[in-house]
Amino acid sequence: MAANTGSAMKIVNSKKIVPFRWNSPKGTFAGEGIEISEALGRQRDSTDLRERHPFDVEIVRIPAGKSPFPYHAHSAQWEFYHVISGRGQVRHDGGTTPIEEGDACVFQPGEAHQFHNDGSVDLVLYVVADNPVGEAWYYPDSGKWGVPIPQRRYVRSTALDYFDGEE
Repeated sequence: MAANTGSAMKIVNSKKIVPFRWNSPKGTFAGEGIEISEALGRQRDSTDLRERHPFDVEIVRIPAGKSPFPYHAHSAQWEFYHVISGRGQVRHDGGTTPIEEGDACVFQPGEAHQFHNDGSVDLVLYVVADNPVGEAWYYPDSGKWGVPIPQRRYVRSTALDYFDGEE
């Protein structure tokens, strides 16, 4: 029998979470995310897994003609994607593969990837990622790294803006 830690189960309804939206300066990248883990209390910068959570869950909505992020690889993080609705393409180390509702894929650390909505309606993805402490990101197209110290920074030899070299 498990010990009672004094914390109560928390439940959220993803339909009631206000989406986080983003657009790049030139409009190449855009999307919105329903950050389920944050709504459940995840503290992104904590090193305590009880506060940070051992995995992150999000629903990402990608508008027609857009990619949510540049082509990138994680140093330590695994990511699982499941297409809830729409269609598009996923770019990966082996090329580009069409995706549609019901498809699922996983990327392990070091595997570069990028999703693109080439359809006429939103592409909606369910995303689950583990949450390694000290994660960094590499962007093959622009040759830069993203590092989480003390907050997210993008660098080559000097600090850079996130979209530098991408648009």
